[in-house]
Amino acid sequence: MTQQPFTSVWSDLAAVEYSQGYKEAGGYRTRYLHAGDTSKPTLIMMHGITGHAEAYSRNLRSHSEHFSCWAIDFIGHGYSSKPEHPLEIKHYIDQVLSFMDAIGVEKAYFSGESLGGWVAAKIAQLYPERVERVVLNTMGGTMANPQVMERLYTLSMAAAEDPSWERVKARLEWLMADPSMVTDDLIKTRQAIFQQPDWKMACEMNMALQDLETRKRNMISDDDLRAVSVPAMVLWTTKDPSGPVDEGRRIASLIPGGKLAVMEECGHWPQYEDAETFNRLHLNFLLGNDDPQVKNPIEGGAS
Repeated sequence: MTQQPFTSVWSDLAAVEYSQGYKEAGGYRTRYLHAGDTSKPTLIMMHGITGHAEAYSRNLRSHSEHFSCWAIDFIGHGYSSKPEHPLEIKHYIDQVLSFMDAIGVEKAYFSGESLGGWVAAKIAQLYPERVERVVLNTMGGTMANPQVMERLYTLSMAAAEDPSWERVKARLEWLMADPSMVTDDLIKTRQAIFQQPDWKMACEMNMALQDLETRKRNMISDDDLRAVSVPAMVLWTTKDPSGPVDEGRRIASLIPGGKLAVMEECGHWPQYEDAETFNRLHLNFLLGNDDPQVKNPIEGGAS
């Protein structure tokens, strides 16, 4: 483990002209961080399970130079509405499409990490008319590994039942290849979310996808991936705790024209762990620029 310099969500955002707000749409209240002029193309950034919009605090600045960026809290997460029923992929899709309607956007670029990638892939498959390009970042939805699901459920519910410093820290460390990336500031940001009175209920609802039967009916099949018709890039990492690089390569190879980028020495939050590399790869793909690290998965994998 290396010693990391002190960093803060606030210092990450200090140089960003951004706003935080809420949109009422589709029966949900969605909290967002927004950066970038709304005259630019829209980019919607979606976090993973039990995550929140600050997952993109290190990406808003560079992306807002080119896009109107909306990092949102999923329902059942962060400071968005917390429905009192199990949350499945269709509920997240309803939220996202309603949010797009509320901000007056018909079509957008999408980037999703883990659960966010799962939702983004399904939107790309089912609603291609609303998608320009999509980035699937260590996406969920194609695997059902009981050990990973149990580990995620146990860590998340332990932190929900007792949002102590150590339990929230342990949940965050699961995300990072180097646990020292988990700063006090990041722990406090998430602890405040986990300390909300309705968080334990919300966590039980958003953990529905860790139940095997519920997960099975929401999973993304190979045929679903073959039906994605918009430009797509799968971004994977060499130390992702949810699955190996080979899974990212397999997903990318099934999507017609799919691209693959692999980031070294990162876990499940590459957009935060190595923001400089992520921002370059991500922006190059979204803007349609070549990048030597973005490969055709069929012709030789990734660097």
